Amino acid sequence: MRSGRLFYRIAARTKESCRLPGRMRSPCKNVQALSDGDISFLLCCKQTGGQEMNYRIVEKEAFRIVGIMKRVPLIYHGVNPEIAKMWQGLNEEAIREFKQLSNVEPRGLISASVNFSEGRLDNGQLDHYIGAATTKACPDHLASLEVRASTWAVFTAVGPFPDTLQNIWGRIFAEWFPSFGYELADGPEILWNEQKDISSPTFASEIWIPVTKRKGA
Repeated sequence: MRSGRLFYRIAARTKESCRLPGRMRSPCKNVQALSDGDISFLLCCKQTGGQEMNYRIVEKEAFRIVGIMKRVPLIYHGVNPEIAKMWQGLNEEAIREFKQLSNVEPRGLISASVNFSEGRLDNGQLDHYIGAATTKACPDHLASLEVRASTWAVFTAVGPFPDTLQNIWGRIFAEWFPSFGYELADGPEILWNEQKDISSPTFASEIWIPVTKRKGA
């Protein structure tokens, strides 16, 4: 498969294990669940000699993504100029409105990709949203995408933008899906960024991928 592009604390941590085919067992720890009622588990899986992939599984009720939307080219490497233009076109009033709309995880400004061209090949297209995850009504001047109740795999990426993010996104499809009993479900693939400064060497993001348990897994 061609790669895709991305708490309620408990005191006791239960050590489990994840097995990747042909790789060493690695520790996984139940860490947190989201305080708004969505349940999540944070796990850490590391390929021998490789980098850790930190992820959690989240069950979310239905919500909508409200914001601006544009059909853009699908680009796997480097900055997508059309998406960059969308961000550059946002003024402070729009950003403030999105933040006021945000009332469910992932909170704050998000972007989401959906309706990919068949095969997800280079030079294909997708619908890209920038806005907020919310249960509030969509204002007339904004676009809206309804998202059904789903299970989400949420991956953390920390490092130089966009290389680290694109690397993690590729590994999700190349390594994680084949190894952990899940498959891609219908729905948007959501990106949350901790800050606007993409020049930071520790730029932090979360990739939210809709998933379903693979039959027989």
